[in-house]
Amino acid sequence: MFSHNKNSLLLITIVCCLLHAQGQPGSSQRGDTTKKNYHVWWNDTYPAPSAKNPKAKLLPLIHVYKNRFVNAKGDTLLFRGLSISDPDKIEHQGHWNKNHFQKVKDMGAMLVRIPVHPVAWRERTPANYLRLLDSAVDWCTDLGMYIIIDWHSIGNLKMELFQDPMYNTTQKETYEFWQTISRHFAGNNTAAFYELFNEPTTYRGQLGNISWADWKKMNEDMIHLIRAFDTEKIPLVAGMDWAYDLTPLREEPVNAEGVAYVTHPYPWKRQEPWPPKWEEDFGFAAGSYPVIATEIGFNLRPADTIGPNHYAHQIINYLESRKISWTAWVFDPEWGPCMLKSWDTYELTEMGKYFKKAMLAK
Repeated sequence: MFSHNKNSLLLITIVCCLLHAQGQPGSSQRGDTTKKNYHVWWNDTYPAPSAKNPKAKLLPLIHVYKNRFVNAKGDTLLFRGLSISDPDKIEHQGHWNKNHFQKVKDMGAMLVRIPVHPVAWRERTPANYLRLLDSAVDWCTDLGMYIIIDWHSIGNLKMELFQDPMYNTTQKETYEFWQTISRHFAGNNTAAFYELFNEPTTYRGQLGNISWADWKKMNEDMIHLIRAFDTEKIPLVAGMDWAYDLTPLREEPVNAEGVAYVTHPYPWKRQEPWPPKWEEDFGFAAGSYPVIATEIGFNLRPADTIGPNHYAHQIINYLESRKISWTAWVFDPEWGPCMLKSWDTYELTEMGKYFKKAMLAK
């Protein structure tokens, strides 16, 4: 039996408090293991649609008419621009700001391709990544540039085998990405294009197999999903062979209206002479559908120059002659082929200078 003195009363009070705390929700005592940090899963939601953006309709809506991109007046638009690097990378390196996009605008770009790598989307989380994209859309609206949002994976989406870990994704994640993006940017004219998958490839069988029929069906499913939220965006469907080969369109085009097709005609894809092979592999498609070369670029050794027969002249002349829009890869000093020498100065490489001159000339 406790004696009735101040020390005993204090001890009784402490013991009672501890015993009471063990039975309370949120207690940090070991006795409560069932409710500590319990996941209230019934309150989980996907990212909500974006709030009404007052700038959403400032740029004219772009849509597909036959084999052309046109605005509301019916004017034909041939887009020229460039790809930036992943916003997650740019933000980590301290350059995610409007000035970065002003530098892009100074290049003469009217179209900005934004590659979203699956690993960055997951690690930053969709809700936080959307904040980056919201900033890009806002800045590009102010600067009068349209945007391609590109799900930047390389590999075989059917078998879920990919070229490098940064590209690892799943069919489910890919579909959920476009579900999230299309819900979020519904009605926003600046985010005009959705590049459904960067570069499909089997890497000469090392990434399994996928037929054009398989790839066609997957793209049709993505387009159907996107249009449940937004019927105005233009889906971009990549050809096979690292987004180069559009020859299957002769027999089996994607079963959807208002789409455009993607090619990446780098110089190493075919041996010279290039133009007749480009015509055979993808150029013919521009007679029936809008086509965008969403990646073009080249490496230049220190002693090399861009002479009159260089790939740079040939690809720009060919694309322009076929009314094929284009975006050069990549506005970054580390990813290649590089258009920048340095983040600090934004000094251009020779390739960067060439594409700037080509864009400003048009």
